[in-house]
Amino acid sequence: MDLNVVTLGNEVLREKAKEVETFDQALEDTVRQMFVLMREKKGVGLAAPQVGISRRFFVTEAADDKPRVFINPEIIETSQETVKGEEGCLSLPGVWADVVRPYSVRVQAQDLTGKIFHLNAEGWLARIILHENDHLNGLLFVDRLPQNVKNKVISKYEKMSHN
Repeated sequence: MDLNVVTLGNEVLREKAKEVETFDQALEDTVRQMFVLMREKKGVGLAAPQVGISRRFFVTEAADDKPRVFINPEIIETSQETVKGEEGCLSLPGVWADVVRPYSVRVQAQDLTGKIFHLNAEGWLARIILHENDHLNGLLFVDRLPQNVKNKVISKYEKMSHN
């Protein structure tokens, strides 16, 4: 199965994804393909809904971190401290905006074998995890922006994607 990134307007991006219940070779193959696609597109994270799969998992690979897989993730805790940082999205190529997010996050998830793990992340990795986790709940980074900024970013994206 060849995976492709779906873009704004595809309904799967707005669905609450379903839990992963089967940890098998098909899941492993999909995850491997997601890493390949993410690297091809020069991304640092990619969620299953972004490749048209309404399931709760995503992959990350920050420059200063190892490749990671998060299956059925749950955000356990986020810091009170927030930080503004520029974000883009492979599902809205070509547009970026400053998004305010918690500085750190504690996440619980499962690995490819179904084993539960916990991770405390801060800074860039925390931002990536929170961004990708939003995809599992039908949210895009533009939904975290003030309405007027969101409208401008979407308008810019629509102009670019129709040229």
